Amino acid sequence: MGERTTVPAALDAAARRFGDREALVDGPVRLGFGELRASARDCARALLARGIGAGDRVAIWSPNTHHWVRAALGALCVGAVLVPINTRFTGAEARDVLARSRARALVVAGPFLGQDRLSGLREAAGDGPGGPVPGLPELRTVLRVPVEGAVAAEAGVLRWDDVPALAAAVPGSAVDARIAALSPEHVSDVLFTSGTTGRSKGAMSAHRQALAVADAWAERTGLTEADRYLVINPFFHSFGYKAGILAALLRGATVVPQRTFDAGAALRLIAAERITVLPGAPTIYQVLLDHPDRHRHDLSSLRIAVTGAATVPVALVRRMRRELAFEHVLTAYGLTEAVVATMCHRGDEPDAVARTSGRPAAGFEVRVVDPDGRPLGPGEPGEVLLRGPNVMLGYLDDPAATAAAIDDRGWLRTGDAGVLDEAGYLSITDRIKDMYICGGFNVYPAEVEQVLARLPGIADAAVVGAPDARLGEVGKAYLVRRGGAEPSATEVIAHCREHLANFKVPRQVEFVEALPRNAAGKVLKQRLGATNGEEQG
Repeated sequence: MGERTTVPAALDAAARRFGDREALVDGPVRLGFGELRASARDCARALLARGIGAGDRVAIWSPNTHHWVRAALGALCVGAVLVPINTRFTGAEARDVLARSRARALVVAGPFLGQDRLSGLREAAGDGPGGPVPGLPELRTVLRVPVEGAVAAEAGVLRWDDVPALAAAVPGSAVDARIAALSPEHVSDVLFTSGTTGRSKGAMSAHRQALAVADAWAERTGLTEADRYLVINPFFHSFGYKAGILAALLRGATVVPQRTFDAGAALRLIAAERITVLPGAPTIYQVLLDHPDRHRHDLSSLRIAVTGAATVPVALVRRMRRELAFEHVLTAYGLTEAVVATMCHRGDEPDAVARTSGRPAAGFEVRVVDPDGRPLGPGEPGEVLLRGPNVMLGYLDDPAATAAAIDDRGWLRTGDAGVLDEAGYLSITDRIKDMYICGGFNVYPAEVEQVLARLPGIADAAVVGAPDARLGEVGKAYLVRRGGAEPSATEVIAHCREHLANFKVPRQVEFVEALPRNAAGKVLKQRLGATNGEEQG
């Protein structure tokens, strides 16, 4: 990729190549590539004015808006490390990410969807020394984003309107110096993902890796400067950030963010902005296809769809091509630790798109092995291993977890079960680590089980993914009541909603006498479907 080996260098190159072409469209905000670069540099100068330097962590806890893009690029322009936070996280979950990443700055949404995330963060932090948030002494800068209307003034907290004045105090040459000092090997981002133990892990990537996976995604999809890309996938996720913002930056495509998925609003945006690229979970396309107002909108601009994260019915792929007029429907497979591992090619048949996740991309090697690590042949199911230049650098401050995930030959254990065919196409058949996917978001049962274990009256808990027509899978909790206690399904779900992001909350609850276990005490989750007595919360 030549000069585009760090994200700020890629931003500079995009401004030179694409100039006034629209880079970012968010309601009334319409920025060309040159304007996006200037705005990102203003954010960088403001961060420098606040003492944020190379290697410092800058967290963003906000939905898909133009502010996210500008702040993220600004943080990277000072050599800081980007730490996106899931907007569905509770205050306690976000606090854990901020504490473990030792974030020096936080860009956070103002009131959004009835929640004030900063207030929730303070409630979770409790007492203790610190600046804007008690108990987080390293977090000295908090910048509020006006997602839904203006943000009220508050002592010790910056507002988006304060950025220009802060930037004016720092010369542009200071940003130039930071960019010049950046190496492709410097860490660009830490994306946190829950592990099977319930403890989140921060996967670290270098600038070269973030750009390489974005470039590979753009190459496989055929993304060009003529494309207009509706980014529904959250920016806090690698799909929205790397296969979204960065891919568009490399190719000169226009990013049109949607802060939360709303089918009617998406249809209007597609028609009004002449959207050509629309990736997302299969459920997004199903909802759009079935929307009663679909035929009232001109969707003829649509060109490329990329999906995955759940089983994709062949009938859905064919409907997408026939009724939404996509030229190309592609599927892909990746994970936070590798991002774009395999992907279909333009022109692949609907059966291959639905049945597989494509062939290796971004320089990855794919291997399927048996429990002893021996490679298996085509058609033989086993664990999927990945190796290549874009495997994460490792988990933040967790060498033991890193060593367990990546062997001494560089193979990443994905924990997913799959099978390769004769042509090298990968099909994911199961999830070895018990993880399931709800509406495109990974859910790790152990984390949910830990929350359930803290509910009075619950003696034992197991959570599995259950099929759901809309979300792909939803959580189903199997619970053993504690002697004489009678917590209801409604109480269980309310407890989970208080402590977990919405996509992690079980939608179904079943009380059982005991959980089936093997001789070693491990819950035999495959047997749980044979029980009955389901209650809906």
